[in-house]
Amino acid sequence: MITSLKIFFSLLFIWMCYQVINTSIHSNLFEQWNFLGGIPWMRATLWDFYANVAAIFLWVCCKEKSVVLMIIWLILLVALGSIATCGYVLIQLFKLKPNEGLKEFFSKQNG
Repeated sequence: MITSLKIFFSLLFIWMCYQVINTSIHSNLFEQWNFLGGIPWMRATLWDFYANVAAIFLWVCCKEKSVVLMIIWLILLVALGSIATCGYVLIQLFKLKPNEGLKEFFSKQNG
């Protein structure tokens, strides 16, 4: 199961990096911000994104002992979204010992 999760989140990480880079090359978010901000679904999507960031950040706070790391991860989650989420999940998956599973993945504190 852990190996499957490592593969899944690695592919998701690569896909999201590709999507963000490709979109950034073809479209400037800052030039289109006023237009996008006027679309109700865009505003709803942003609220949805930040609700997800809050939920994931709570898990990060449970996993990390260092306040500095918590703040760094909050900044990364807000700035990079699913790229940072996949990165954090991958780090946690690769920190697991061979005999550890999902219970330790979700509950074991770092540090």
